[in-house]
Amino acid sequence: MKPTLRQRLRYQFDNWMSRGTPAMILMLFAFSLAIVFMAGAVITLTGISQNGARIPFGEAAWESLMRTLDPGTMGQDTGSGFRAVMLFVTLGGIFIVSALIGVLNNAIQGQIERLRKGRSRVLEAGHIVILGWSAQIFTILNELMIANENQRYARMVILANEDKVKMEDEIRERVQVRGKTRIICRSGNPLDPNDLEIVSPHTAKSIIVLPPESGDPDADVVKTVMAITNNPNRHPRPYNIVTQIRKAENLGILRIIGGRDNVQAVFTEEIIARVVAQTSRQSGLSVVYTDLMNFGGDEIYFKNETELAGRTFGEALLLYEDSCLLGLRKADGSIRLNPPMDTNIERGDQVIALSEDDDTIHLSAYAASLGTERRLIPVNERIIRSSRAPQKPPPEKCLILGWNRSGAIIVRELDCYVPKGSRLTIVADLYGIEKQLKAQGVRLVNQKLDVREGDTADRALLDSLHVADYNHVIVLAYSTLEPQQADAKTLVTLLHLRDIAGRDATPFSIVSEMRDLRNCELAEVTQVDDFIVSDHFISLMLAQLSENPELYSVFQDIFDPEGAEIYLKPVSDYVAADSPVNFYTLVEAARRRGETAIGYRLTSEAKDAAHACGIHTNPPKAREITFSSEDKVIVLAED
Repeated sequence: MKPTLRQRLRYQFDNWMSRGTPAMILMLFAFSLAIVFMAGAVITLTGISQNGARIPFGEAAWESLMRTLDPGTMGQDTGSGFRAVMLFVTLGGIFIVSALIGVLNNAIQGQIERLRKGRSRVLEAGHIVILGWSAQIFTILNELMIANENQRYARMVILANEDKVKMEDEIRERVQVRGKTRIICRSGNPLDPNDLEIVSPHTAKSIIVLPPESGDPDADVVKTVMAITNNPNRHPRPYNIVTQIRKAENLGILRIIGGRDNVQAVFTEEIIARVVAQTSRQSGLSVVYTDLMNFGGDEIYFKNETELAGRTFGEALLLYEDSCLLGLRKADGSIRLNPPMDTNIERGDQVIALSEDDDTIHLSAYAASLGTERRLIPVNERIIRSSRAPQKPPPEKCLILGWNRSGAIIVRELDCYVPKGSRLTIVADLYGIEKQLKAQGVRLVNQKLDVREGDTADRALLDSLHVADYNHVIVLAYSTLEPQQADAKTLVTLLHLRDIAGRDATPFSIVSEMRDLRNCELAEVTQVDDFIVSDHFISLMLAQLSENPELYSVFQDIFDPEGAEIYLKPVSDYVAADSPVNFYTLVEAARRRGETAIGYRLTSEAKDAAHACGIHTNPPKAREITFSSEDKVIVLAED
């Protein structure tokens, strides 16, 4: 059936209106001109006017235009014919102006809605892109805020499958804005290359990929990294991508898809397991790690020191007043923490230093006097203790209460540290732990394993275990429960352990894993030696790597059982206790043992969270302090 003229006109009108606000405004403008010109032509051709004189077309059109824009203008008109024409013009103007106001109002409302949806493209460069949304994001944002507080222009752009307004509200509640840093939120799917273009990843200095809290997090991480690295609009330079992985087999996949980029994946379970294993045997170690990871105190930096070329690492340890050396980054890029003290520093090498900021790493006045005038460095030789042959440690007994994905790695890591003949007991409300250990290839050399089933929050069970007979107790948060439910069970277990410890004079260390950082404040009443919050710790590491990707090798070395690690050792093994001593002397005492001193722990402040539980890293070397025999020195050492 052939369409009628009316149908054709209606179809053309619909097509024109579908073009949006500009088309509607243009149409109203055309109607206005048509009315103005029509009225002007009528007035000019008919000769009607207020005073009887003929009005030129231009003047008549102007009179019509004024009445179109302002209906009140016709109040003073005279002459019936002139009034009739102007009434028509005024009524047409009222319709057109009303329609224009409605169109503009809808356009503004639509634009506001689009902005609220967060779909507009971000035109930034040198910014940090965060892809994904989870509880970790608040720690990362707070740390990056501190890191960029002194920057004149810093931007963090978030892309997640969340409502933009909701994200902004939560950030406003849980993130402290510092300096001139700005956070920009956008809604979109990080797995979609088209949505990725919204946050301009190709001009970003670094990209953080956060796994989702449900589903298959590793799969989403891999897909997101692929969407970045295989994007047709990518730039030829390597992307700096930081993320985390839960399964070891997926690390190889990321290495393949990020072959030409700098993709740094933190293996969450392994890192947390190593921290738990090391911390369980050294109270306060988790605070040391947290202090190294966050931006609130001293951080790890790399610096070229041409003046040190030709000197040894051991000599360089005493040449910094406000910084502590950790090791060297050789010219070939290899990282050497706590290298042999006679290691020569060559041109092209960089020192790895713990300092307040990158501009506070500078040689002290003693640098020029090193050599024949070394005696000028204020080292108190009289109170340095000579190195004694290490005694063979006795076997240990360790108890693990609870179980999660990191459990098998914790068992394996503990076996690397404990003396031969040690015993490990695992108690959890789960079945098949021994099979799980066997499936993951865990073979114990130094420990004998005993696995039992039971409710770890049951006081009767804990009493039957004779907890006071153990040297170390590790309480793990169940990964099979929701975070709050898992932490609640952990808190009940910790309260029982505190009561048991209070009834027995035999000291045993207690280390607990929590899943929500906010629950640590509740757990302080249990007076546990250390808390490890897995997501919080990993978030600190991701923030550090986004600012300085070279730290990846440093962190890998610190947490690796092979090579140099952080230890807290009795200060009385290094210097005489109860005598004033400066940190220069402590550094020298550690140097003679082939160790690198980076701080100390005061036992008198061990329960004081306001003083970092007594942990003091990178203290001023000239400041004197009197240690007790229970205090510890923090060193990088082989064992």
